[in-house]
Amino acid sequence: MAGSASHTESAFTFIPRGAAIQEFNVAGHNIVQNFPEAALYDLVPHPHFGETVGRTTNRIKGAVLHNLNSKTYHLNANNGEHSLHGGPTGWGKRTWEGPQKVERRGKEGVFFRYVSKDGEEGFPGTVEARVWYVAGMEDGKTVLDVEYEVELVGDEVEETVVGVTNHRYDGFLSFAPNSLISYVLWSFFGSSNFPTARILYTDQHPSSYFNLNLPAPTIEGTVCSLGTTLYQEITPDGIPTGKITTYPSLPSTPNKLFRLGATDPDPDDCFIMNSDPASIPLDTRSLPLKIIATMHHPHTGLHLEIESTEPAFQFYCGRFVDVPECKTSQGARVEKRGKRCGICVEPSRYVDAPGREEWRGMCRLRKGELFGSRSVYRAWKD
Repeated sequence: MAGSASHTESAFTFIPRGAAIQEFNVAGHNIVQNFPEAALYDLVPHPHFGETVGRTTNRIKGAVLHNLNSKTYHLNANNGEHSLHGGPTGWGKRTWEGPQKVERRGKEGVFFRYVSKDGEEGFPGTVEARVWYVAGMEDGKTVLDVEYEVELVGDEVEETVVGVTNHRYDGFLSFAPNSLISYVLWSFFGSSNFPTARILYTDQHPSSYFNLNLPAPTIEGTVCSLGTTLYQEITPDGIPTGKITTYPSLPSTPNKLFRLGATDPDPDDCFIMNSDPASIPLDTRSLPLKIIATMHHPHTGLHLEIESTEPAFQFYCGRFVDVPECKTSQGARVEKRGKRCGICVEPSRYVDAPGREEWRGMCRLRKGELFGSRSVYRAWKD
């Protein structure tokens, strides 16, 4: 990773490639799967590590949109016959403008912007996507506030469909020594090809930096809870049947704790916080934040709590992860990552909402409107 920070502990690092979260450090432990150099995100196949996913999230059945602008649009398929996370070269694979230092909600943050042209991956209309990351400390907890906004800025069409989320993989097993957090320092650095924004929580003593070349963590032993028991029933290839029902292999009561074992439970499903699609606005930011998931690991004492204004979230335990070993530009070895190396919690709209007339209202974007969402991540160590 470009740049260095002496006597510091980096809380967050963001990169323009996919407006990605590269680091989320808590008490010296980076809890997200990543690569130590920005260039590796393009060189090594990986399952969306930290990316901002768009122009839509999750799957669209048959990679087709019917009755949009009174037309049918055929999208670029990348998951069998379906479109997944915006297509083969979705927003997570694009280079965003930024990071730019900004003030948001009365706090300092970083801003990224991306203009997605009409026809990109088959989607109609030119849209501008905006991401704000605001970090800080609250009651001894490291907090990341993430806000998304999308606007139809082109004149090619009257309407399009959108959806945005972040595809982090959180892990909780191995960690570095602690560091006493005292105040916030912002630094922007890196080459012109890979500019980087790092939010630093510094102390008055040398601190240990988490070594990303250490063996990758496993999620085994992580204790979780989810804010709902409802999910979208799906076909074997991940397409909703249309039925929203109680998830069969997790606790039948919301917010009840359950433990992840070596192989089970193994969900990769969309859980539903709001089961009334007609009531879901295009811009959810005015809605109250609700806890959608909590996680902690007894061995490390690390905790993560996720709140969102979104009506759904994907909860995925990494069953398909298969990232090969690689090397940095300096020849340092980066370990391979495999199944269950991390947990994804992706606040979003319903799976296949763009493709279904009865759900499309939550993601249909017209001229003069804004798509919006907000999620807050709180992490701490016992």
